[in-house]
Amino acid sequence: MTDPLLAAMRAGQPLTGVDVIDVHAHLGPYSLFFVPDSDASAMVDVMRRTGVRVAVLSSHRAIQYDAHSGNSETLRAADRFPDRIAGYAVVNPWQRPERELRRLAGEPRFVGVKVHPDLHEYPLTGAAYEPLWEYAADRGLPVLTHTWHTSPYDDPEVVDAVLVRHPGVRLILGHSGVSPAGMAASVPVVRRHPAAYLEVCGSSMTGPLVRWLVEQVGASRVLFGSDFPFIDQRMSLGRVVGAGLTAAAATAVLGGNAARLFGWPASRNQTLVATGEARD
Repeated sequence: MTDPLLAAMRAGQPLTGVDVIDVHAHLGPYSLFFVPDSDASAMVDVMRRTGVRVAVLSSHRAIQYDAHSGNSETLRAADRFPDRIAGYAVVNPWQRPERELRRLAGEPRFVGVKVHPDLHEYPLTGAAYEPLWEYAADRGLPVLTHTWHTSPYDDPEVVDAVLVRHPGVRLILGHSGVSPAGMAASVPVVRRHPAAYLEVCGSSMTGPLVRWLVEQVGASRVLFGSDFPFIDQRMSLGRVVGAGLTAAAATAVLGGNAARLFGWPASRNQTLVATGEARD
């Protein structure tokens, strides 16, 4: 039976019949190398061409330079494109994290938190993150963390230690450990902790690896993310669409799981794949 998602992708057409939510995106220039078309308008234009309904993003400014001003940049983008962009508040343990948590508590435009232990050189298990874990567990707030296999700051084993102490945290393992070895280490973490999710963006990710992750933890525990515009969203989306997933698994990974995680209604366009008409 013809796969309409794969056919649309090969024809360069937006995906239809399935709700697509990108849970790992960024905004703005990056200091170490050039990232083209990194402003909100250019990103939304790409999303219209891919068929991605919403991108949940954090600004590079917030991650690299100043969390407070960068988080304001994220909110401006969300205000400009409220139906297309949602924001993560970056919490940097070295930059008054309690201030960003207070801001988060009064700011409904933030739908989650982004942390980057490797870039900030501070372990997820450090004391400065404890108020965040307590807040996120109490509020049911999703947290996206960078993960990197063998890192002293956010290796999957470090993630596991956080979840042992705070089992209620809805934690997204960004990049799923990055490398195949990191993915193998991330799988048992997600199996052990029912509020944890794997996310599939990264330079090492492939369609077969996406399919393997789904087989290992179940389609309900895997989320589509792209690292867009750091990595082209079209390429990241193609890995998932071309992974050979069943109709139900594709629906879950591409957006169904994210909609439930963030408490959003599913798109009215989610019809073809959700009803199982697309694939065997």
